[in-house]
Amino acid sequence: MNIPSLKKRLQLSRFFSGEKTIVTPITLNQRRVFILPTHRGLNFALLTALLLLIAFVYNNNLIYLLAFLLSSVFFITILHTYRSLAGLVLQEGQAKAVFAGEAAGFDIHINNPLTIDRQYLHIVLEEGQYLSVKALSNVTVTLYSATQKRGWHTAGTVTLSSTYPLGLFRAWSPIRFNLKTLVYPKPSALELPFPEVPSEQAQQGFSLKEGDEFHGLKSYEPGDPIKHIYWKAFAKGQGLFSKQFGGENSAQIWLDYNYAPGHDTEERLSQMCRWVIDAERLGLAFGFSLPGLKLPPDSGLLHTRKCLEALALF
Repeated sequence: MNIPSLKKRLQLSRFFSGEKTIVTPITLNQRRVFILPTHRGLNFALLTALLLLIAFVYNNNLIYLLAFLLSSVFFITILHTYRSLAGLVLQEGQAKAVFAGEAAGFDIHINNPLTIDRQYLHIVLEEGQYLSVKALSNVTVTLYSATQKRGWHTAGTVTLSSTYPLGLFRAWSPIRFNLKTLVYPKPSALELPFPEVPSEQAQQGFSLKEGDEFHGLKSYEPGDPIKHIYWKAFAKGQGLFSKQFGGENSAQIWLDYNYAPGHDTEERLSQMCRWVIDAERLGLAFGFSLPGLKLPPDSGLLHTRKCLEALALF
């Protein structure tokens, strides 16, 4: 009955990538903390062995004393290095969505429930950070992972290690959290005008408001009233647009995948992402349409987030 458990504990993957993914807080104990001598520690052990050999050959008590003293330091250091990690409680935090190509940040909460300070800790995801945790205190660190494409991005193993106090041993604990975040498409670098969707298509399934309310923007055409020009966008170098107001024939901004330019799906989604960001920055209400999804015209961060999430998961 104990053989399978022993084989599982001796798997090499536990030493490098940790155990199975977990979402609950993790307490570092003797099962999760591994320890081995460093290069300095091996040299220290070799020096001690050499001193013992010299003491044996020359029968020198002082050299024996020095060798035994160094040996005691070597073995006591094992305990102190292990204690630099043992008892710490780690828990994953929140991660914000990013655009493709940006580094995703993952928060890791470290709690030290004991009355000893934890010094010179090193935590690594793709790049490492050094930190110290005071007794009976909490620390939050943000680790970054590079993203390449849209969709769900899952981070790898988080490794917490220490060589405290003398650098003779390295204690480490690889931990696999359920670290993931949503990656939006990379916005297109081209600031193209909003698409001019035919009004009969824009109205499909949604009725337009009547009256004098502002409905959206369209590309400026000769003959449009000067008072309707959206000078704010022009001043920012985003192009020349005319404001659209109420009436049965008024048009709203519709960001439609079918009208997005691009040679493939990713380029078209990238342009859609650019339009969503521009519309949100200008404070415009806009409708959003992807194959199989249509969102009515709205504005605000919540509407923008829904659109970006739809693009990420398309």
